[in-house]
This record gives sequence, C-alpha cells and structure tokens, in this order.
Amino acid sequence: MTEAKERHRQVGDAPAGSDSKRWLALYVLCGGMLMIVLDATIVNVALADIQTDLGFTASGLAWVVNGYLISFGGLLMLAGRLGDLIGRRTMFLSGLVVFTLSSALCGAAVNEVTLIAARFLQGIGGAMTSAVILGMIFAMFPDPREQAKAIGRYAFVASAGGAIGLLLGGFLTALDWRLIFLVNLPIGIAVGIGVLKILDKDKGAGLKDGADVPGAVLITAALMLGVYAIVKPAAEYGWTDPVTLGLGAATLVLLGGFIAREATAATPLMPLTIFRSRNLSGANVIQVLTVAGMFGMFFMGSLYLKQVLGYSPIQLGTAFFPVAAIMGLLSVRYSERLVMRFGARKVLIPGLLLILVALLWLTQAPVDGSYWIDIFGPMVLFGTGAGLAFPSLMNLAMSGVESQEAGLASGLANTTMQVGGALGLAVLATLSASKTEHLLKDGVAANVALTNGFHLAFWIGAALLIVALVAAVVVLKSVRPQPYDELEDELLLEAEVASERTVI
Repeated sequence: MTEAKERHRQVGDAPAGSDSKRWLALYVLCGGMLMIVLDATIVNVALADIQTDLGFTASGLAWVVNGYLISFGGLLMLAGRLGDLIGRRTMFLSGLVVFTLSSALCGAAVNEVTLIAARFLQGIGGAMTSAVILGMIFAMFPDPREQAKAIGRYAFVASAGGAIGLLLGGFLTALDWRLIFLVNLPIGIAVGIGVLKILDKDKGAGLKDGADVPGAVLITAALMLGVYAIVKPAAEYGWTDPVTLGLGAATLVLLGGFIAREATAATPLMPLTIFRSRNLSGANVIQVLTVAGMFGMFFMGSLYLKQVLGYSPIQLGTAFFPVAAIMGLLSVRYSERLVMRFGARKVLIPGLLLILVALLWLTQAPVDGSYWIDIFGPMVLFGTGAGLAFPSLMNLAMSGVESQEAGLASGLANTTMQVGGALGLAVLATLSASKTEHLLKDGVAANVALTNGFHLAFWIGAALLIVALVAAVVVLKSVRPQPYDELEDELLLEAEVASERTVI
C-alpha cells in the first residue's frame, strides 16, 4: 500500500497537462475510429431507402457495401506501413480528410455511379486513418497498465461501433438516408481540429528505408482481389463457380509472390520476422474467425429482426443497444484491470465462450420470437463476451512488436478485422440465402424459411467461434500478468480524471 501511495504521489506531482494530453489524444483517435466503424454498419439500415431513391438494381445495391470493403480491406496493410515511413499523424490526418470529403460526396450522390465511386473513396480514407491508430496508441502509452486501459477504450470503439451504427442508422434513416453520410462531416472536422491541436508530430523512418513498391503492389492487389472474390462472385454465384475459383487462385498467386518478395527484399514492406510472435500471429487468426462470427450476428440478426419479427429501423437499432452499452462499460472501466491481473489470454478465452453461447442461443430463435426471451439474453452475452475478448485480442495482436513496426502490426490487425467481416458476410449470407431458397421451393412458409436460413448462419458462426477457441488454447502463450494493486489502480484512475479536469 505504501508503494501504491508513493506511485500516486508521483503521478499527482507530474505535470497534469502532459499526462492529460495523451488521454485527450486517445479520445481524438477513438473519435476518428468511431466514425469509420459506424460507416461499416450504418449503411445496412438505409440500403432499402437508397435503392428506392437512386434506382439501384438488386445487384448494384450490394456495391454500396462492397465498394467500401474492397478499398478498405485492400489498402490497410499498405497504409499501416506507409504510416511507419512518413509519420503516423500525417497518415491519420490525410486519411481523415479523404474520408470526410468522400462522405460529403456520398451524401450528395445523384445516381448509382456517383455513390459507389464515393464509397470506394471512403474506403481509401478509412484505411489510411484506421491503419495507424493502434501504433499511435502503443507509442503514447508504453506503461503496461495505461496501455491496457487505452486499448480497452479503443477496442470498445472498434467493436461496439457496429452496434452503435445500427442504432444511429435507424434514427437517421427515419429522417433522410443521406444523413448517415453527412453526419461524418461535423465529426471529421472536430477530430481534425483535435489532431492539429493535441497530437504531436512524429517523424517516420523515411520512404528510403522501406519503400518496397513491388511488395506494395502485390499485397494491395492480392487483398483487393481476395475481398472482391468474397463479396461478389462467391456471394452471388457460389464458392465452386469458375469465376470464384479463378479469382481465388489468382489471389493465392499474388500472395505467394508477395511472400517471396518480402523474403528477399532489402527493405521489405512487411518483414516476415513479425510473424515469429506466436501471440501476434495467433491473435490475428482468432480475430478473423471471431469477427466473422460477430459480423454474421449483426448482419443476420438485423435481418431476422426486420424480415421475420417486423422491426422498424428505430426498433432494430435499439435492439442492439445492450451490446454497445455492456461493451462500453467493460472496455472503459474493467477490461484493462482483468487483463493486467490475469493476462490477456485468460481474459480472452471466457470472452470467446460467451460469444459462442450467444450464437448457440440465437440458433433457437423462433418465428414468433420475443425480444426479452429470445434476443435480449444473446445481446447481453455478446456485449460481455466482446467487451472481454476484443481488448485482449488487441493487446495480443500488438505484443512483442518493435516501435518501428507498430504501424505495420496495427494495419495487420485492422486488415484481419475487415477481412473477417467480409468473409463472414459472404459465407453466412450466401449459405443462409441458399437454405431459405431451398425451403421456399419445398413449399415452406416464408417466415419459417427465413428463420431456418438465419439459424444456419448462426450455427456456422458458432462453428467459427469453436475454432477460434481451439486456436486460443493451443496457439497463444500465457503472458505473465503485471503485479496488480487495487488501491494503486484506483489512485491512478483518480489522477487521470483530475488531470483531464485540469485541461478542460
């Protein structure tokens, strides 16, 4: 206890401005991330209105989502590495400008072409902005306890933002679908001002120290082609279609070329030595599987509520509120304490188990389901599980990374999240639709056919979580938790709050 009081005295005596500035900088970065994450799900609520207003065909409407996913997922790795080379603040601010301006173009779109083009541009800005955030957080918070606290808040924004997007999207769409894009303008401007005033400039390593142009072309082409194969031909024509198989083979060839290039390049874009860390590699694999299952819950769950239970956009968004609220409480207040006391691996595994139970619960949702009986429970479990799992995954995904590679590791973590989301959407939506169509042909009632299709999607999501759990147990290594002192933790929290008040 004496050591804790001494630690509190040292924190309290430290210049309040310098410490509070770091936390304010974290909130600025999280504000930018929230804007981008919201955009990934907020659009889903407004698709029907967009189709009616702009005259989209059914196949063309999918590109409102796909155009964003392809450019976002394809450029994350490159953006993360470029952030290490030219400066992460510069990359973040440049991406923020691109994202905000393209959001205005989306809101002003007059036809299919202009909206899809603006969405593609949005994806570029989103990749530039989000790819470097984790690297910046790790640079600002080198202390393990502060780092865990900061990562918890970032993880809440990165994962719960999807549920918040559905909630906000319902209210905005009820007014005008264009508002789901235009709402980014004031947020982007506010975050930009915060970046200029609060975030210190950082000097990158320089393009001469890592400008691997061939590697950049190969990985960007591979990711874009792979995401395109998932969201277009695989979703529309099936996984065994010749076009799907051809694009998949081309993606593997490009990835093979990239790996060969990185193994021999003098200044590789992505040094392969980064994958020597079992925890980093394992965390990214687990994240792909977990996000695929979670994304399936958000997307297929929203369709179940809308198409089977007849929820309005506002009711649909409100239904997901428990996920965001519980994740926020855990990520902001408790997750970092658990990680510091027990270690990230021991916190991750129970989190994954809770998500698995929630998906299994949804497999039993009936045609005449009740929100409080059939939906509320899974939402609580999802919020609790994700609030434990994602901060732990973020810590593991950045573990053992040198400071000059933090942007690369951050880009890799964001890439696996986006690829997991695209993969989950394609696999679950395709198989669910196929199951529903088959039942309709057999004369099954529409609501029953839809519900059975959604059940299949939830079963597949549960299977993905089981694989993620096995990987967490087998691949990840236990990291010795930091010594934990509850009194010290409370005193440090008081000091943080006091320093924030000093600035405000």
